Amino acid sequence: MDNKEPLTSGVPRREFIKKTAAAAAAVATTSLIKGKAYGQAPSQGVAGANNKLVLGFIGVGRQGFGAHVRQIKLHMSENNVAMAAVCDIWKDRVKEAIDFIGDGCQGYDHYEKLLERKDIDGVVIATHDPMHGRISMDALNAGKHVYVEKPLTRYLGEAFQVHDTVKKTGKILQVGSQGCSAAAWGKAGEMIQAGKIGALVWGQGYYCRNDPKGEWNVVLDDRATAESVDWKQWLGQVKKDTPFNREHFFRWRKYYPYCAGLLGDLIPHRLHPLMLATGKPEFPSRVVSIGTKNVHPDKLTDGALERDVPEHLELIAEFPSGLTLVVAASTINAKSPGFVIYGHKASLEIGTSGESLTLIPEKPFADEIDLERLDGLTPVEDFAVHEKNWFDSIRANKQPNANIDLAVRVQTVISLAEMSDRLKVACLFDEKTRKVTTEGGRELEPITYGTLPLS
Repeated sequence: MDNKEPLTSGVPRREFIKKTAAAAAAVATTSLIKGKAYGQAPSQGVAGANNKLVLGFIGVGRQGFGAHVRQIKLHMSENNVAMAAVCDIWKDRVKEAIDFIGDGCQGYDHYEKLLERKDIDGVVIATHDPMHGRISMDALNAGKHVYVEKPLTRYLGEAFQVHDTVKKTGKILQVGSQGCSAAAWGKAGEMIQAGKIGALVWGQGYYCRNDPKGEWNVVLDDRATAESVDWKQWLGQVKKDTPFNREHFFRWRKYYPYCAGLLGDLIPHRLHPLMLATGKPEFPSRVVSIGTKNVHPDKLTDGALERDVPEHLELIAEFPSGLTLVVAASTINAKSPGFVIYGHKASLEIGTSGESLTLIPEKPFADEIDLERLDGLTPVEDFAVHEKNWFDSIRANKQPNANIDLAVRVQTVISLAEMSDRLKVACLFDEKTRKVTTEGGRELEPITYGTLPLS
């Protein structure tokens, strides 16, 4: 979740909070009880009754609460879902979430207890990145459908483990890259697969910002302490054993043990829809990435620590078909190029939020291909629309827009890009063996927990 004022169904967060405050105030406060669970057991019926989907939420911080708990409660009736349980390693978050949801929502401080619930059909996972893979697999194996925030996993190896678990269990997994539910990207894929722009040549995308005091330097909440936060559980598989650190807890996207920075936070928002727009997403064959850090805006935020991750980054990915994609992300300059997919016969310009699509023929093919522009395409990037796509896919037993086959290919690009930048090599990938090598043929062990000092 970014640090800017987020939009909720196109409405600024402050306005959205005002509109939902009355509903929140009317909810009966549920007492916090010591132990694994808080509140009372839900009163909803058996899972699947009247086609109702019963949901649990794992991770209810800024994104888990703001983008998912709020959104899903707002559209609960029309989507025919019940919000049965929440889990977080910080008790204050659990209480705030169950107070907001009301209606007997139950709280947990260990996600395994939530997954034991037989009445829960699906879970929304919005923890920090190192827990995405483990919780997703545990949820899938417990018979739950999964909506997991991007990136799919922290590292490459666990991405394939999640992929294989989805295939084994047959459950529906959606990655929280909501741009994939914007109409233009899917429409672009249809046009490309219909041959309207000829052979693919290259594509470009971006996610650029400029925060003078440093991206992700969110306000630190003094209520979070070593006593109130289950720090050991939060660290999970992270090998760097850091004592409780409020800066790391709230600003974790700045530090490699918990996040790949721009590659883990901003680039997935663009890479998922851009690869979807090709109509036939591929695994990469070669990835090169360069990250830089020379402005140091963290120094302008009182008490903030210097980030591990780059302030600006560019990646280029080559695919077996010959297509190359170039994606840039920045936190120190917001000037941005557009989204374009270039073909041999024509190019497709895509609106930033997937709201427009323009087919522009190359001059030699202008007699063969007509200029075409589609405006007002809906939906634009919207959490509620993307969540609904997951619900609809579960009921229809079909693949959602940001499904596991797309997600594992995107995560491969992201993970190879991190390896390329941190190890200063070009990374080649063989999708059949899932092996990574240098251009000289030397095999590289993918970065994972404990591989590097900051992991």
